Amino acid sequence: MSPEFARNMNALGVLAVCLVLVLAFYFQLVLYELPCPLCLLQRVGFVAVGFGLGLNLLWGTRARNYGIVLVAAIFGISVSIRQILLHIVPGTGHYGAPVLGLHFYTWAGIAFGLIILGTAVMLVFEKQYDLAADVRASERFGGSKLAKTAFILILSLGVANAGSALLECGPGICDDPPTDYKFLDKLEEAGET
Repeated sequence: MSPEFARNMNALGVLAVCLVLVLAFYFQLVLYELPCPLCLLQRVGFVAVGFGLGLNLLWGTRARNYGIVLVAAIFGISVSIRQILLHIVPGTGHYGAPVLGLHFYTWAGIAFGLIILGTAVMLVFEKQYDLAADVRASERFGGSKLAKTAFILILSLGVANAGSALLECGPGICDDPPTDYKFLDKLEEAGET
């Protein structure tokens, strides 16, 4: 696998993670399904996966960047499994509307499992780490429009998720289940007094 092919695969991986985050925002902003604290932690896992893949786009493919992806995906799947187990017992309810019969936390667990598997497969191909074939320093930022777009998009979604979590939870502990944007309510109350 050439370094350029590996870079394109990483860019596609970042775009897939971005799609997951965009869908989560759609449910949050359009359908007003606020993410629970465990959902927010799963988003952190997705952003960290995108960050690790983004480092491969920015600086060239490195095993240590895949390590970041693996740690983030293991964190994410752990949180997903925790949430699945909280809702697996009959009568305990669920959180959020199902999508194709499964809830977001179940889909997140599946996605993190696929990320772990895909990263393990990518680690097998050693030619992607060939420094002689790596791009010149002047071309390191992405090398292609696809890579540049993917990197900028994951950074933007990471910032948007951090802002969204701040608006929902404020500087303190998040409500479970969330009912509104706590920080905005506090600002509104402060403006009325």
